[in-house]
Amino acid sequence: MGRNDRTVYIAGAGIAGLTIALALAKRGLQVVVLERADQVAEFGAGLQLSPNAYRVLEGLGLGPAILERAFEPAGIDVYTASHSEPLVTLTLGQPARERFGSPYVVMHRGDLAEALYRACKRFANIECIFGVSDLAVSRDGNGVLVEAEKLQRTGRSGRGFAFIGADGVRSNTRTTVLKGPPAQFTHKLAWRTLVSPERVQPFLSLENTSLLLAPDTHLVAYPLPRRNAVNLVLFLNADAPEAPQQPKLPRRASRRLMGLVDAADQPWTAWPLFSVHTRQWHDGPVGLLGDAAHAMLPFQAQGAALAIEDAACLAPLLADGADAEQALAAYARSRQMRVKRVATLSRRNGQIFHMRPPLSVARDTVMRLQGKQEHFRRLGWLYDHDAGAPATVKR
Repeated sequence: MGRNDRTVYIAGAGIAGLTIALALAKRGLQVVVLERADQVAEFGAGLQLSPNAYRVLEGLGLGPAILERAFEPAGIDVYTASHSEPLVTLTLGQPARERFGSPYVVMHRGDLAEALYRACKRFANIECIFGVSDLAVSRDGNGVLVEAEKLQRTGRSGRGFAFIGADGVRSNTRTTVLKGPPAQFTHKLAWRTLVSPERVQPFLSLENTSLLLAPDTHLVAYPLPRRNAVNLVLFLNADAPEAPQQPKLPRRASRRLMGLVDAADQPWTAWPLFSVHTRQWHDGPVGLLGDAAHAMLPFQAQGAALAIEDAACLAPLLADGADAEQALAAYARSRQMRVKRVATLSRRNGQIFHMRPPLSVARDTVMRLQGKQEHFRRLGWLYDHDAGAPATVKR
């Protein structure tokens, strides 16, 4: 089967699904994206694209579109409850470009989804079908049979080379098609809102990303100039996924943190955080990508980045391999250890961010002594990664 006579079906038109669609189409495959919603829509406000993710998107031709929509912070201001000024400002900006070969940027999730969708629409071999709510997938010889009412209306047979579930943390592909585990509640809530810059300016620099640490909580803030807004995400512990109407800060939160929460001029939206733990990323020609395979705590800001990396790894394997099952197996072997390492780092970051005294005092001392560019050394393995480097298919 050649590149031009194979079709890959993708569940989900989010960042993960659109990235793998674009990567496959550029290699000449036919791609059909099936989305439950009526249009491309990304929940949440902001995301951070570290160099490892930007590098992939730039390789797909999206560099200019991202820079047009994104903001490149000069650094990360780290505040603690016991300091009135930043404990340290971690270097980003031009030094990060020079160290990693690509920038570290932040942007609105919807702006990235829009850029990806526009890029996909330029390819005649990508078809996006929205409002698909009755999706069924089964084996068809060495390939797949995909059935849905809206798909049938297009005149497609539904037969394909592979099916990729990029359908998020509550993936139907994982739980129904692959009979995998449900997502697990992490006992964390992420409260999100967008705030006008003038309301944030008394508390934070609008040139940088900000990380505010406090016992049992932390807040991430960064500007979204294209939206004339600042993205705020507040993380709190929670006994259950059901959220109260408003976030409630712990008693020992700093005045700056309390001021930012009070400055919100739009409602806070709570999002319960779930994680996914499964070794089974594929079965035959059906596979998982992004959060569907490995949703994790967002405390290293790598959720979208890892999905983008997944796409860069999987696309050439599906394009060049004779067998989808072998391609998906090679992809899983190539990605699972790295994903596990990032998940461990993210979980550990959450513990560090939420430390109480006296452990928080020791943490602050270490961060201050490490200096402004220690994270370049510590995270080199993460940001230097080339997800498009060849992975091999066992034969």
